[in-house]
Parts: sequence; structure tokens; C-alpha cells
Amino acid sequence: MNGERSGEPPRAGEKIPPRTVRFELADLRRYAEASGDDNPVHFDAAVARRAGLEAPPVHGMLLMSAFEPALDAWRADLALRRLAAKFLRPVFAGETIEISGRVVETGEEPYALLRLLAHNSRREIAVIAEATLGKR
Repeated sequence: MNGERSGEPPRAGEKIPPRTVRFELADLRRYAEASGDDNPVHFDAAVARRAGLEAPPVHGMLLMSAFEPALDAWRADLALRRLAAKFLRPVFAGETIEISGRVVETGEEPYALLRLLAHNSRREIAVIAEATLGKR
């Protein structure tokens, strides 16, 4: 849809187009510097392995930042009001995730409640999220 339906309210059951995102190790380093979350597990492969991980994991809040551009590409006329997520599996530096979702409830304003998923490159659900959108 790419924001082309502005003016029409979202419909329950409507899907957002899938969006692929990849976080490289350089992205994790930049995020660590900007956020102050400089835990070396996020950018040092040896530290990640010692922690039992196959590679440095992407910061949770950096993963969450991938949802808003996907929603904005779908409906630029709506603004993200609330986003909550549950992290089920780590996403590792260099791994591709696919964000998808569906409208589960709509109302006045327009208002939309969406359930969102981020699948890792093994097609496992890495993040389950819920977003509330409202008029800009």
C-alpha cells in the first residue's frame, strides 16, 4: 500500500507489506555509542561466544526501531502511538529479519491496533510486538 490509502481507515485483517531489515556489526557499534549501552556482548564476537551466543546479538531497542519504518511505509498518514514487544529469540549481527503484521482492531480517529512479528533468517519468530496507530 505504501501509504496510498491515506484518508481511508485501516481495516481489521489488513496485512502490512513485509519489510526486510539487516543490522550489521557497524550498526550495533553506532547504536552502542549513541545509547550508552556499550555491553561488549553486542559487538565483540568472543564475548558473545563466552556468553553462549553464536554471534553478537542486536540490542532489543535497536530491533524495535525497525517496526516504525515498516508501519510508516504502509500508512504514512498514521503515527505510532504505542509499541510493546516480547523478545523470544536473539537476532544476531549480520542476520536479516522480516517484519510483518496485521490489523487486529480498528476504531475512531482512525485508530488501529496491530500485531507485528519479526522473523529471523531461520524463519523463527524472534519478536512479537503490538502497535497502536493514530492520526498524525
